[in-house]
Amino acid sequence: MSQIAQLSEAEIEERFHITGTLPIAFLLVGYARTKDQFTVSFGGGEEMMLTTLLDAQPAGDRLIFDCSGSAEINRHLLASGRNVFAGRPAGIHVQFTSGRATEVVFEGGKAFAVPLPKHVVRLQRRDTFRIETPRGKPLQFFGRLTGGKLLNFPAHDISVAGIGMTALTLPDGLAPGDRLENCHFALPEDEHELFFSASIRHITPQVGRAGVQQWRIGLHFENMPAVEENRIQRYIAKVERERHELLAK
Repeated sequence: MSQIAQLSEAEIEERFHITGTLPIAFLLVGYARTKDQFTVSFGGGEEMMLTTLLDAQPAGDRLIFDCSGSAEINRHLLASGRNVFAGRPAGIHVQFTSGRATEVVFEGGKAFAVPLPKHVVRLQRRDTFRIETPRGKPLQFFGRLTGGKLLNFPAHDISVAGIGMTALTLPDGLAPGDRLENCHFALPEDEHELFFSASIRHITPQVGRAGVQQWRIGLHFENMPAVEENRIQRYIAKVERERHELLAK
């Protein structure tokens, strides 16, 4: 799994960003032809809907996608100035952001159109978009070893595929490859915790800024339901939006 959170913006752009109107339109037209589904997060990351891309038109600088069956959701999306699309065509994570949607007619039916994105993040098959979690109030992971010992670590980063944690002491018996049952953590402002099984991918020793020995523990989600993945994606979009707003001030 890639440590994308530790890459610079230039490295991320070089490795994962697709830019240019024609390359982006070509890529999105391909997803439209294969009818790959995407989730659209909007309204400041508070709402989302499932959609299918219909066409990408470089001459008109627009991406056309299917509307929701809910009139209320459609109204909310039309009122949103920033929309984040995410999907996994052929198992590869694809994500891009666009501006305000307008209602259009496409092949005789109602649809939405947004400006073509400035870039598309297309990760390699084994990579997943990962963000560092806020340090002021980190996510708290809970799990149990096979023998029943309780684990509790603060999270350092998260993606829809797994979570990275920081430990000041390494519990006895913890090793890469171990499977943990009854794992759970809560996302900020969510009423319900996420429950899942997981496997330990790596345990990496490192020295912190103050010279303190610590360990990074990488955990892979084993059976995270799709609806819970959507909750994680929604959280990631919210954190990214808040960080961009801080940088813009």
